[in-house]
Amino acid sequence: MEDVARIAKVSKPTVSRALSGSPLVNAETRERVLAVAREQGYALNRHAQNLRRERANAIAVVLDFGSHRQGAIGDPFIFELLAGISEALSVRDLDLLLSPSGLDTVEGFVDLYQSRGADGFIVLGQGTRDALLQKVARKNIPMVVWGAVSKTSSYCAVGSDNDLGGRLAGERFLAHGRRRWLFVGSCQHEEIRLRFEGLQAVAKANQGIKIDVLSIESMAFSAIHDQANAYLKACVDPPDAVFAFSDTAAMAVIGAFSKEGHLTPRDYSLVGYNDIPPAAHFTPAITTIAQQTGVAGALLVEKLMQTLDGSRPRPAILPTLLVARQT
Repeated sequence: MEDVARIAKVSKPTVSRALSGSPLVNAETRERVLAVAREQGYALNRHAQNLRRERANAIAVVLDFGSHRQGAIGDPFIFELLAGISEALSVRDLDLLLSPSGLDTVEGFVDLYQSRGADGFIVLGQGTRDALLQKVARKNIPMVVWGAVSKTSSYCAVGSDNDLGGRLAGERFLAHGRRRWLFVGSCQHEEIRLRFEGLQAVAKANQGIKIDVLSIESMAFSAIHDQANAYLKACVDPPDAVFAFSDTAAMAVIGAFSKEGHLTPRDYSLVGYNDIPPAAHFTPAITTIAQQTGVAGALLVEKLMQTLDGSRPRPAILPTLLVARQT
């Protein structure tokens, strides 16, 4: 920095201000300093600068690898959320630190935060870790979670109305006269448990007509495909309705059932979840529950920024609606 200052004929503090974009340096001086810095191969160390400011200028986005074995983390819905978060962070000139290691304990979150590795956390999905996340929140770690929204939670969550999503699927099945329902997804996940309970509530509220609600506890595409195929071969009365926890799970079911000649919408109604772009172009086009991922990423970042500013943002439930298509 001293060399740049000498060549540009300015003070060392002026070089520092020019490189950091300070308004205290006029445009002509800034350009002269930047030109000399480029010629000399000098670049500002952003990490050292952030340490001086006591901020990392980075947000850790945490994926739930532990709850998604066999490739389920590759669901396009996750990347839709990531795209929205990345865009919202870039507008604020903040770096995205993707799923750092060691965040499977409370201490891992605390260590990364206190070492200024990240200013806060956006967690994509509670998975089976709600108890862990509650403990992290009680350590006053800035954090926002995509997932099931609860009034009693210690952390701020953003997500769809999962119970309503299940009810919407059940109401569609009733409207089509379906009586043997199959739910696909692991209820160990809070979001998915609420969807299953919403579906069950509609079945129980239907007075006078018995409705069977069975389930396949799986999350990964290949496992769902194999289990759905085995289930259909073994059952006496095939299901006439399927509610899948995601659109990719719905695709796995369609593929598995079609091998046995059990086709949607002829033989069963099907509802997925998330409304990922391929759902509309799949054959047949998948009826699904939409979550408005276009605004989800920006909303997660905004809630976290409010937390970093010292406020306590309220949880947010996004509009949840059924998009009727061919299945």
